[in-house]
Amino acid sequence: MAVRDVVNTDVLIVGGGPAGLAAAIHLADLISDHHQKIASGERIGDPHPLPFSILLIEKGGSIGSHSISGAVVNPSAFQELLPGTPLGDIPFDSSVTADEAWFLTRSHAFKLPFHPPYMANKGNYLASLGKLSRWLAGVAEKKGVQVFPGFAGRELLMDQGRVLGVCTGDSGLDKHGNKQSNYQPGTEVRAKITILAEGSRGFLAKKLIQNLELAKDSNPQIYSTGVKELWEVPAGTFKQGRVVHTLGYPLDFFQFGGGFIYGMANNQVAVGLVVGLDYRDPTFDLHHAFQVYKRHPFIQAILQNGRILRYGAKTIPEGGWFALPKLYHHGVMIVGDSAGFLSMPSLKGIHLGIQSGMLAAKAAYQALIQNDFSEKQLSVYSELFKKSLIAKDLYRVRNFRQGFKSNLMFGAIHFGAQLATGGHGLTLTGRLTTHEDYECLDKLSKVKGRGFLEKFKNEIIFDKRLTWDKVTDVFYSGTQHDEHQPSHCLIPDPNVCRDVCIPEYGAPCQHFCPAEVYELVTDPKTARKDVRIHFTNCVHCKTCDIKDPFRNIQWVPPYGGDGPAYENL
Repeated sequence: MAVRDVVNTDVLIVGGGPAGLAAAIHLADLISDHHQKIASGERIGDPHPLPFSILLIEKGGSIGSHSISGAVVNPSAFQELLPGTPLGDIPFDSSVTADEAWFLTRSHAFKLPFHPPYMANKGNYLASLGKLSRWLAGVAEKKGVQVFPGFAGRELLMDQGRVLGVCTGDSGLDKHGNKQSNYQPGTEVRAKITILAEGSRGFLAKKLIQNLELAKDSNPQIYSTGVKELWEVPAGTFKQGRVVHTLGYPLDFFQFGGGFIYGMANNQVAVGLVVGLDYRDPTFDLHHAFQVYKRHPFIQAILQNGRILRYGAKTIPEGGWFALPKLYHHGVMIVGDSAGFLSMPSLKGIHLGIQSGMLAAKAAYQALIQNDFSEKQLSVYSELFKKSLIAKDLYRVRNFRQGFKSNLMFGAIHFGAQLATGGHGLTLTGRLTTHEDYECLDKLSKVKGRGFLEKFKNEIIFDKRLTWDKVTDVFYSGTQHDEHQPSHCLIPDPNVCRDVCIPEYGAPCQHFCPAEVYELVTDPKTARKDVRIHFTNCVHCKTCDIKDPFRNIQWVPPYGGDGPAYENL
């Protein structure tokens, strides 16, 4: 029987995005400062040096390969994390030079004379999140942090309710989970403190929150999914630093979301569409809607003479203040998108992720000083959060996303009331509620004749110049998986698909997945319909784990290093 290797560290960080790297960098700085004060005699009452062993693991094959965002970045958090570092040394793409909002109809575009509240981007920067993450990893390594990409956390190590670290996934298994000749058991990484920074719908964070009921007093977390392509266009087509956000077409009155076009350096343009997963139409297909979006005259004029470079997709936690879980437990803290630190309606979370990582680092530093890693000691993290700018940012828009759960008109009315009442809005309790996204699908019979696929059947065209089918876009994501491993996209009960979901909902997984992981197939002999899984297409957005109406799809991490390659997204 293979024996697992055991690695011991003082602090383990799971996830190599901005939140996890910020936690690593700030904790390293705090410990270094602690040691300097001991050496200079400033710290007389506590002369003992602190342990310095910070280990960060990342499931992507390289740091930044699984990092994707809009991304318009508020630079304030970088200045706080790295005081004294000139903004010019940080690999932002460009500063925002023009900031516009447009409303699209089927064939026209109208520039709004104002910005929706909180959406202005003066003083912000355009950036590739992958490039920023790689740069931050280099900073962390120079400070002594051990950074290991290609390792996926598969299981929390627990003992009597305490988190003791993480076990990485086994490798060398066949499709049925049987051990092959190259089988290698996962590694146990044991730590005094574990910080979960896995991004949106983090696998370990989700399990921790569910198993320990850390969100029992919170609203359900709700999400959007965004798809994005990076294009190269002829010089002069779209100005570098120009930021455009769009509302309207091709989304309907009952859908929350919009599009974006960002002018990057080297004549590159990032274009995408983001849609709330509380939509009700089981035939709605975000990827296809995005292709329709690009055929709008306003967007087509930008892209028509260009060429696609990259594609990606991710989910975005939008529940805000009232959807935050308890942020800590014995031996563990949750930061960044894994906790839900994203500010609506500005759709910005990078600076909040960095700030949350820094707060967790402060709490970890104090725990190391006290040699106490209990739930009570780590509650310092929550206390620091309540006094922070993150809390102020989230609290003032605490009811924003919930207000749009019915339609855009009611959402606008709710938002107007929130602006007038300091975020309270049109509710006696001051707290609007939400439903899980998986609960928000109508049956096919209810949308017959007016669903997305029927509405746009003549406009969903894949010409391989401007618009692309899902499989081709997956190619541009750089996604690769070892095809011999067990599928990491699981359907525990296929009979639910065959007997209920397909006949009543039309297998919505084939539509809500932006990578064609789920295919509806028909047996030519029996005419029986079933869902076929192409897990090697998966771009790790985890929409399926959120939106399946029967919670009958589970996303788990594949082999470490597998998945998309988003380096420039």
